[in-house]
Amino acid sequence: MGKIFAFGETVAGYDLPVLNEREVRAAAGIMFFGALVSFMNAWLAGNFQLIRVFVVAFLIDFTLRVLVNPRYAPSMVLGRLAVAHQAPDWVGAPQKRFAWSIGLALAAVMLYLVIVERVVGPLNLAICSLCLLLLFCETAFGVCLACIVYNAFHRERARHCPGGVCATQTRLRIGAAPLVVLAAFAAVITLVAYNLPADRPTAASVDPRCVVPDWAKAIGHEEMWKLHNNCQ
Repeated sequence: MGKIFAFGETVAGYDLPVLNEREVRAAAGIMFFGALVSFMNAWLAGNFQLIRVFVVAFLIDFTLRVLVNPRYAPSMVLGRLAVAHQAPDWVGAPQKRFAWSIGLALAAVMLYLVIVERVVGPLNLAICSLCLLLLFCETAFGVCLACIVYNAFHRERARHCPGGVCATQTRLRIGAAPLVVLAAFAAVITLVAYNLPADRPTAASVDPRCVVPDWAKAIGHEEMWKLHNNCQ
């Protein structure tokens, strides 16, 4: 049984504590899903209760990761179960601890704003958007943006990074043809978006259900609320 208070695992062949990148990415995906659902609930429906619950869960999870042991963080436990049959991909733990400390700080700020002060405004939106960006890049691309910042604050650069990016600068060649296909795809989707007829307002769109709620007015979200609810 490992130590209760520890960060990372000792694995033969590695000269520093490491974490399983597969577990980390799975945990990031779990947290991203919860963050996205909570954020969209607040953004589109004006229901901030779910995001308050998620902020508490996020804070507890990252507190356990950073200050106790990642193996006890609920999202990491679920991530470990999800990838239990996959071979571990060991990455350096120090840069992950730095990155997760940033996440812990953001969670603490959100706890104060959303639960203590009940603030609704652009600052919340900015912090939520940043968290979503960090989590999405981690789970979708295996890119730890905060780990990149790690090198700017530490004399010893990060080691054992996902995909070996710390040890080599070699890049896979994409080729011209796939880029042409990508550009054509973007052009087609843009044309479709601009040429599809928009939904026409119906009689229902002028009934009381299209009365802008006070919370939307309070954050300057009135026009966006109308758009999202087909009231324009």
